[in-house]
Formats: sequence, structure tokens, C-alpha cells
Amino acid sequence: MENQFKQNTLQAVHQLIEWKRYKEALTEAEQALREEPEDPDVFALIAHIYNLMDNYEKALYWANEALIREPEQTLAWYVRVSVYYETDNEKALNENLQEAMRIDPYEAHYFFLKANLLNKKQKYKESRELLRLALELRPESPLYLATLSYTEALLGNMKESAELDRQAVQYGAEMPYVLLYLGWAAGDRGDYKLKETYMKNAVRLSPDDKQIQSEFLEALQQQHKLLRIFLWPTRLVRRMKRWQIIMAWFIIWILFRPFVLLFILLYVLTHWVTKAIVHVQVFGWRRRGM
Repeated sequence: MENQFKQNTLQAVHQLIEWKRYKEALTEAEQALREEPEDPDVFALIAHIYNLMDNYEKALYWANEALIREPEQTLAWYVRVSVYYETDNEKALNENLQEAMRIDPYEAHYFFLKANLLNKKQKYKESRELLRLALELRPESPLYLATLSYTEALLGNMKESAELDRQAVQYGAEMPYVLLYLGWAAGDRGDYKLKETYMKNAVRLSPDDKQIQSEFLEALQQQHKLLRIFLWPTRLVRRMKRWQIIMAWFIIWILFRPFVLLFILLYVLTHWVTKAIVHVQVFGWRRRGM
């Protein structure tokens, strides 16, 4: 009877999570914990709910409590890794990600997170391989397809990026972070109109997300043709190795110093003028209030 009660309660919790009724899910999970006060699965589930609610401190606490009782509880490891990723604790993330992947080597999301870390370090080829592994495990994940589209664009593979874009939209056109990655990919392909469309829809789906708000405003700003002239070199620089960038900058600085200074001055001026224009278009003559 007790096992049946626990099973029914956990099913109800998962259903409430699917409906994004997190406070009700938390109440149900706490009820299950009262019935099974040392059950690591329930501790991990509570951690998962807090993580979905963006309460990272409590999510980490409950995940740790689950791991004290069962050191290889997979959901608890998933929550711990997710918290370190969301809070930009890269050192802790790398340490815990390695152990989490050992415990659950078929969790596709770990490959995705590691790929994102590599993208930040401009290790795009390594990132691409990890995203391909993630897609072998979950071939219809729109998030992984969108991220791979972005990575291919960073590598200069525009045709492959556009094809992955089409696949991602087919599976998840109404997911804000899918649209965010697709917007980045479109921008790197030079399709600023498509980038604006994706960011606009992402804002519509997640209007309170500060990152998505900022990316939408940037997409609007990049629609101005004058600014796009200055953005063109950045697309080229992204595909260059570090030593190539340093050497090119040194040569250009020696040979064309006045033009470099003029370019920088015009870019800064254009950036702030277009930023102001977008601000007025979106917010009017007042401070930002999205």
C-alpha cells in the first residue's frame, strides 16, 4: 500500500511539473517526504522542483541531501550540474559534470552543457562533436539542433547551419531558448531580419527573461544598415585563430593606424546612436522598463 501511495504521489508531482504548477508539485512532494523521510528519490525530486523555480540555493541543498543518502542518485546529479551551469560557477560545473557523466553516460543534456562551455572558449569543432553525440541520444531535440546550427554558423558552415535551423523549427518553434540559439545562428549567417523575428518570438514566449529581452533589443539595433557595415569584420574575426587575430591586428595597426582609429570612433558612435534609436522605438522617451 505504501509503495502504491508513493507511486501515485510521484505521478501527481510529475504531472504538476509538466503543467508548470511548481508550488503545487512542491506541496505534493513534501507530502511524499513525510511518508518516506529518508527516500533519496523524493529529496532529488524536491531539488528538481526548486531548480525549475530558479531557487538555486534550495535546489542545491536538496540535491546534496539526496546524494548523502544515495551518492549516485541521477536526478540529484542532474540538478547539481544544472545549478552550477545556471549560476556560472564554471569550476564547480566542470568538476561535477565529469562525475555526473560517469554516473549517467547517456544523459544527452550533459553533452549539451559541455558543448556550450566549449563554445564560450571558441572551441567550436570540439563543441560540434559533443552536440552530435547529444543528438544521437535525442535526435529530435530542437534545443540541441538549434545549438548545433549556431555552432556550425560560428564555424562558417552556413549551409549546414541553415539546414539545422529548418529541422529545429520543425520540432520546437515555440520554445524561447530554441529561438534564442536560432537567432544567434541567423545573426552569424548575416540574416539579421530572421534574427529579429526569432528574438521577437522568444520575447513573446518569455517576456520576463532579461537575457532574451537584451538579445531582442540587440537584434533590432542590428537591423540598421550602418551598424551592419561595422559588424561585418566581427564575423570574419570569429572564424580566425587567436594567433591570426593578433598578427592581423598588429599589421593593420602598423600600416593603417589612422583608419583603425577612425573605424573604432565611427563604430562606437554608430553603436550608441542606433542603441538610442531602438530604445526610443521600444520604450519611447523614458527609461527602459521591460
